[in-house]
Amino acid sequence: MSESDERTDRIFLRGLTTECVIGFIDWERRVKQTVVLDLELPVDCRQAARTDDVADTLDYKKVAKHVLAFVEASAFHLVETLAERLALSLLETFALPWVRVSLNKPGAIRHSRDVGVTLVRSRADLATPG
Repeated sequence: MSESDERTDRIFLRGLTTECVIGFIDWERRVKQTVVLDLELPVDCRQAARTDDVADTLDYKKVAKHVLAFVEASAFHLVETLAERLALSLLETFALPWVRVSLNKPGAIRHSRDVGVTLVRSRADLATPG
């Protein structure tokens, strides 16, 4: 993200909760676990503010549906992999210049509320082989 991106309007989704197969321990492969996602997506809100029309902005309901479908269908070993693949999918599907994804697994570590990862990916990452 560049300095100009810091001044970019953003849409965010916080606390989007769903379940998926995530983890590398045997029992984790047999049962779905809860994951919680926070997303930050760049958007220029000026036109939508003028028209008051969802067609002039990023429809966060469509974003949420995409995220839920993607995550629920996934079965990765690492939260890092799930967050990375989700970020790339969002970049491609919604033609975003960048995205910030935070993903956590509540209760994954004893004596900790949650554990997870936050990453920022840009369109340049779409061309980088994973």
